[in-house]
Amino acid sequence: MFEKILIANRGEIACRVARTCKRLGIAVVAVYSDADANAPHVRMADEAVRIGPPPVKDSYLSMDAVIAAAKQTGARAIHPGYGLLSEKEAFCRAVNDAGIVFIGPRPEALDAFGDKIKAREVAKRVGVSPPPGTDGPISADNVEFATREAERIGLPILVKAAGGGGGIGMQIVEDLGKLPRALTACSDRGKSAFGDARVYLERYMRAPKHIEVQILADTHGNVVALGERECSVQRRHQKIVEESPSPAPFFQGEAGEAKRKDLFEQAKRIVRSVGYVGAGTVEFVASGDGEIFFLEVNARLQVEHCVTEMVWGIDLVEQQIRVAAGERLAPEVLAAEARGHSIEARVYAEDPAKKFAPQPGRIAKLVWAPAGGDLRIETGVEEGSEVTPFYDPMIAKIVASGPSRAAAIARLDEALALTTLELVGPAGPAATNLPFLRQVLASEAFVGGRYDTLFAEALAKEKR
Repeated sequence: MFEKILIANRGEIACRVARTCKRLGIAVVAVYSDADANAPHVRMADEAVRIGPPPVKDSYLSMDAVIAAAKQTGARAIHPGYGLLSEKEAFCRAVNDAGIVFIGPRPEALDAFGDKIKAREVAKRVGVSPPPGTDGPISADNVEFATREAERIGLPILVKAAGGGGGIGMQIVEDLGKLPRALTACSDRGKSAFGDARVYLERYMRAPKHIEVQILADTHGNVVALGERECSVQRRHQKIVEESPSPAPFFQGEAGEAKRKDLFEQAKRIVRSVGYVGAGTVEFVASGDGEIFFLEVNARLQVEHCVTEMVWGIDLVEQQIRVAAGERLAPEVLAAEARGHSIEARVYAEDPAKKFAPQPGRIAKLVWAPAGGDLRIETGVEEGSEVTPFYDPMIAKIVASGPSRAAAIARLDEALALTTLELVGPAGPAATNLPFLRQVLASEAFVGGRYDTLFAEALAKEKR
């Protein structure tokens, strides 16, 4: 087991990883930008190293600075968290070349899944179908070819950046006349965000559901699927509320359970084919009647991993660390069973009434509901913290569980009701999505489990 781990991240995920390290008796090294000098994740650490000014490109995305911090402090391993450098093949290779262990997949897996076009090919090779789309990248300048491909695939289509994730570089096209602009916009966004201007086309499923399977794999050939998560409450293709198991009608009954098990086997086949190691998520898109297609693999820990942890009773961060140290997945992990239901709500400094626009400001007052065995509060801020425009405006994740879905919804709603959050921006009081989250939980579509990825934005418009 490692004696010291550097966490190459910030905010709530840095705090989350640090808690598991401390429970395992592992010393923690934090890195921070000037904007985070007094952040909770820095104070939690045994050592902390400044790596640059606030912009992420000059600090948290600086591979050289992060690796230098690990060498300086003698950290034997680096946990990348999620986002930032977590899925960068070049970072993984640089860490390994420095004689440090990267707590995550091998570079070859990051290469296969970091490119969505390659990921589609991996899935097809093992008999798992992605949505109909182009067989390779398309140049944003080759409008004539792109138009022919769009006609072949059938409208509506989704123009997608080949690299990255998080809903960045994606646009729905329902009219071929708007295709050229979408190609240019997605290509430019992909180049800006991921250094990759390539795009491709994929059929867009109307009112789809977003289902993902959590996997764990060790270096000894063991792979386990720890259930699925329903992640269809989204805005701008980014998740707000996640739950496990999925309440989708097509997962109910004996036929539904057989579909669920088949989905798990598909996910395991995909990751096995590239020798995957560590925690990861295989993402799928589903129609209302249960037609399911492969989307991509997120080769890292997901923001919503806590939902799985509460249902399966497994610390995924601990498993990541143990696998990276060469241990086998324990028998109790391989034979684990799900119990009850769990739901996570992401609390953001954003205004749902203004198309979920971020709301930078200072947290003037913050009181959480009392946490316990059926409630987790995952955060990296505190009263007095600044929500800056430099980073994602997520303030916290509130995760509730219960013996049934109805009990989990009630517990989460109670926790949201007991939360006091006052944000002050440059011009006065600023909005958060806290009231909107309660509207989601109370809505008929959510309670009935019949919501889709269009639901949240439609609800926000309705409540304006």
